[in-house]
This record gives sequence, C-alpha cells and structure tokens, in this order.
Amino acid sequence: MKKFLLFACVLLTIACQSHAQKTIQGHKWETVDITFIANGHIAKPFQVDLSATFQAPDGSQLTVPGFYNDNNTWLVRFNPNQEGTWTSVSTSSIKKLNGVTHIIEVSPVQADVHGGITVSKTDPQKLVYEDGSPYNLVANEVDWLFALDYGNPNLTKTKTLVEAISANGYNQIIMNVYAYDLDWTQSENIDPKWDFGSKKEIFPFLGDNEYPDYSALNVDFFKHYDRVIDLLEDHGISAHIMIYVWNKMVNWPEANSEADNMYFDYVVKRYQAKSNVVWDISKEALRYGYDDPNYITERIDRLKALDAYKRLVTVHDFEYCEANPDKVDIISAQFWHSDIYSKMLNLKAEYPNKPIINLENGAYEACQYDIFLDSNYSHPISAIERNYQCAFAGTYTSYYWQGMAWNVVIYDPFAEEVTVQPKFEYYKHFQAFLDKVNFEKLQPTNRYNSSGYCLANTEDGEFVYYMPKANSALAVKGLPKAEKLEIQWFNPLTGIYTEPYQVDFKSWLVVNPKFKGVDNVFIVKLINRKQ
Repeated sequence: MKKFLLFACVLLTIACQSHAQKTIQGHKWETVDITFIANGHIAKPFQVDLSATFQAPDGSQLTVPGFYNDNNTWLVRFNPNQEGTWTSVSTSSIKKLNGVTHIIEVSPVQADVHGGITVSKTDPQKLVYEDGSPYNLVANEVDWLFALDYGNPNLTKTKTLVEAISANGYNQIIMNVYAYDLDWTQSENIDPKWDFGSKKEIFPFLGDNEYPDYSALNVDFFKHYDRVIDLLEDHGISAHIMIYVWNKMVNWPEANSEADNMYFDYVVKRYQAKSNVVWDISKEALRYGYDDPNYITERIDRLKALDAYKRLVTVHDFEYCEANPDKVDIISAQFWHSDIYSKMLNLKAEYPNKPIINLENGAYEACQYDIFLDSNYSHPISAIERNYQCAFAGTYTSYYWQGMAWNVVIYDPFAEEVTVQPKFEYYKHFQAFLDKVNFEKLQPTNRYNSSGYCLANTEDGEFVYYMPKANSALAVKGLPKAEKLEIQWFNPLTGIYTEPYQVDFKSWLVVNPKFKGVDNVFIVKLINRKQ
C-alpha cells in the first residue's frame, strides 16, 4: 500500500499582493494543488474565472481551470505527465490572482504510479494506463461511498471497505458524487448503522436535499469527497464518477440552470487532475424523465471543454451510447440477457473502436437483507459466471453486492455479524487470472473450440478456454500446428491451478473437465510451433 505521504498534494499559498515566482516540487502523474488567496469580499466566488497555463519541458502547454475552495481561496489542481521543469502563469477575473507565475520541478514517477486510464493505441477495445501497462478492469459498484464517514476525516469505515475491495482484485469503484435514498421496498430489519440513505447533513449544495439552497455549493462536501478519491488512488482503484443520478431521490436544480451548471462545472474542475478518475455523466441517464439525449450531449461537450486532462467519459445508459458512440470513449451496456456472452460478443463486433463495459449484467449477489427484489441472478456463483462470460467476449464487466451497492453499505463485509458475506474471493481469482493470461492480448473467437468460449492470442500461441459445468467435454480444434500442447487447468471458484502438462499435438483434441460441478477454465500453449 502506498503511503499517504507519497501522494499528499503539494500546497503552495500565493501572496496575491506579490507576483513573485514560486518554486514547488512534484512527481510525474501525481497531483499538485496550487492555492490562490484573494482578500476582501467576493460576491460570487464560484463564478470567478481562474486558470493556469502550464508549459512542459518539451514546450507543450496545458491550460487547467481552477475552482473555489472556501474562505477566499481557489485551487488550480495540476497533474504533470512529464518530469523536468514546468512553468505556469495564471489568468483570472480577479486582478490580484492574474499573472501569478510558478516553477514546478517534477521528479520521476514513483513506484506503483502508472498515470491515468486511457485507450490502448494497439487495440482500441482495451484499456491501459498512461505508461502503457494493462488495465484489466474489474469494477465494483458502491453508490453511497461518499457517505460512510461524512464528517470524519479519518475515513474509518471507508478504509475498512476499500481495503476489503482492494485486497480482492477490484480496481474500479462505480460511485455517485451524491445520492439521497431509494424509493423501492427493502427489508424492515436492516441495522441502521448500515443505512446511509436520507442523511440530511450530507448535500453538495447549501441547505439540504429537502430544502436546498442552490446559490452556492457546500465546499465541505467536496473536501470530504477529495479524501475518498485520494483513498481510492492510494489503493490503486479508479473512481468511476457518476456526476448525476436520476433515480435516487435527489432534489437536483433545474437542468441547464445556473445552479446546475455551477455544480457540473465544479465537479469537472475539481477532479479532472486526479489520475484515477473516469467520467460518467449520469446513472440511468435517459430514464425517469429528467432529461433528454440533447442534454447529455451538451454535458459531454461541456465536460470535454473543461477537462484539460481528457479523462475517459461514458454514459450509464446503453440507449445513449448506442445512438451516440462518437460522443463517448467507452460503450456502457446494461445487458441482463441469459445469453450474455453472445450479446456482449455482438456488441464488441458492433463497436470495434471502443472499449465496452457491461455496467449492470443483472447479477446482484445477495446479502442478509432484501435490498433489490428485482435481481435476476443473486447467487454468487451465477454472478461470477456472468463476469467470466463478459470477459470471454473480450469486454469488461462489473460486480454488485446488495450489501453495499446502494443506500445499505455493510462497510465491514467480513465481520462476524454479517451472516451472508460476499464472495469477493471469486473476483480476486478473476483479476489474477486476467493478469496471468495477458487479457489485453486476447481476442474472442469460436474458431478453436467446439463449444464453450475461447480467447486467443495467436501471435504468442496461447489459447484460453471456458467450459461451462454443463459440458462433459470440449474439443480443442484447428490450432496452428505445433510439436506439443501444454495444458493447465484453473478453477474459477478456488483460484487453484493444476501443474501444466504436455500432450502430443492433435488437430482435434477432446478434453474433459478437471474440476467437477463447476465451470472449468484451461489454458493451452503451443510448444515448438511449426511453420
């Protein structure tokens, strides 16, 4: 675990009466916060224009917008992508904040820091970090993560949950900026300590959700949100930030109003410099009658105009992504179909230049309470099976546990009192498997298998097979000729691998499942490939 001191933002307070040049220190791909202070009364501080233009060592420039941080203080949040000496100069509608210059000395990247998440240059359907290392996305949805420790800077509950999530292979949390409560029926016996809905003290504007004051934002809310995002970054977890949500009883300001734009712009300005951020305009974006596609398109254009770092953006609504694939960087689906593999495979073929994630695959693993009665696949084994099927279609997927996905957040999921605990370990094995087989190099195919599913890396002579437990056998067929085939079996539920063994090459090789009563995975490698 990276120490917080290594990731602490470097703060520089600029005396606005003097424009003397200041030098600050930073590291490549780590956030530097530059603080500006103006004296006197500022009538509308959230409307103050402030930005800084940074010049990189190679001469390129980056202009980053600033944001108000309370008490006549503004921040410009900077994330350098080059080591060496950077310079910057500010531009502001406040005279004393205008023309302030800095020197930023950027040291080499620190261990375990890989930069932001982006699309691979060699395969536009795969995600990588800025340094080119693979990002094998395994997401976990925790909508109310912002609420667990509101008012507690130590983030005691949040740390407990995030550490459990991180230790089990998840590298992205899908989360709201804000949500209020649910309007569907849940168990009546839920322990109140797990219920984070209807918390009046938590609201991104002044006032509260029932009696909002849209004249200004609640900066303390966002300072708390900063700590949550930083905690995720410290654990190597990306934050899939859903800026809005329409079905969680939030009293949002009118769309396109001054308050709406103030909120949206503020979120983008405040979090764009964080390397671990992925944008999502809204959960349930075209549902519930709040907006229309034109509004979502306008929000995307607005975000892209503000975001100097060009973080990836998607929309939690397949209808929108399907109609507007050129507006999003990632196609988000919500496919619950029983033939999910075929659906995701078809989607991959339909959008050959976009990464694809099934944000909701219909599997909502059960907890000890009735949280979401409409779940189609609540058994933990059916849930992990659907995740593997998405992966074997060459796409990304996500996980829901009903004990933490919505307003009920069992933040200590392995405590003795939690009688139905999540099967996080399945996803630890899942992530380790994706890393082991170099998922970023694999492509789905039906050419080399008689049934089940197959991923192939023909360049390196590696083939990965998924055999559903209904199969009594599976034929490996049509592989490029080789002297031998090396076979290794994998149990997705236990994470156990057999010792690899070799067999003579056959153009049609029938194999039987190694592990009884579960789906089997096996890896085939060509030995002494023949031309």
